[in-house]
Amino acid sequence: MGRHYFISDLHLGASYITDARAHEARVVSFLDSIKHDAASLYMVGDVLDYWFEYRNVVPRGHVRFFGKLAELADAGVKLFWFTGNHDVWLRDYLSKEIGITVYYGNTVVNIEGQQVLVSHGDDVGHQSALYRFTRWCFYNPVCQWLYAGIHPRWTSQIATGWSSNNRTSRDVQKELLTAQTAAEDLKSFALQYSQSHPAVKHFIFGHLHIAQHVLLDNGVSVTFLGDWINQDTYAVFNSGNIELNHWES
Repeated sequence: MGRHYFISDLHLGASYITDARAHEARVVSFLDSIKHDAASLYMVGDVLDYWFEYRNVVPRGHVRFFGKLAELADAGVKLFWFTGNHDVWLRDYLSKEIGITVYYGNTVVNIEGQQVLVSHGDDVGHQSALYRFTRWCFYNPVCQWLYAGIHPRWTSQIATGWSSNNRTSRDVQKELLTAQTAAEDLKSFALQYSQSHPAVKHFIFGHLHIAQHVLLDNGVSVTFLGDWINQDTYAVFNSGNIELNHWES
């Protein structure tokens, strides 16, 4: 039947990653290691640090990564991409070229007869008013149209500079506490959601850069996928169970 893999927050192409080629190669090696037993691969947001598709133009880079995804797809592995707050502007390029199914926002998927809610994590639970407004702008068609009218030499610099500044100027301890608080909020969301949707037995989130797998009091599992900046973590759904693992090349 094959195994079902979940990864998130690879942030490929991020300017704050010292050796971008080695970072991409590590991800590609992981993908190569699962190609023989994977039934599906779920990429749960922020796979790319920045991506904006114009109608006839896409950003440069990530050739080896996209090539490996194409190889997996050609081998029969089903590929799913849930947009995050960094790669929100996916259109139809990867769907047409590789066959990736793209999801925008949280979605309940059926895996081996079990219902699993998959979300990047920035679209459920508590979010600040400023973040909700920013996310609304990101998804708003008018805002996207206006943004697309700016030359890529400016938009790419703005986006990558913003991302780099957020990462390099952060207070690490404060950010960890914020992520832990957000994780508890998402656990509460999962508990409440499962009460009204009892068929959903598993919740899988990215976004927080926390690697954690827990069982709630009602038996529902919640998995935070970590990242591929410092942790190289992934989850596997197999025979109705979810395992959170660390990959070593």
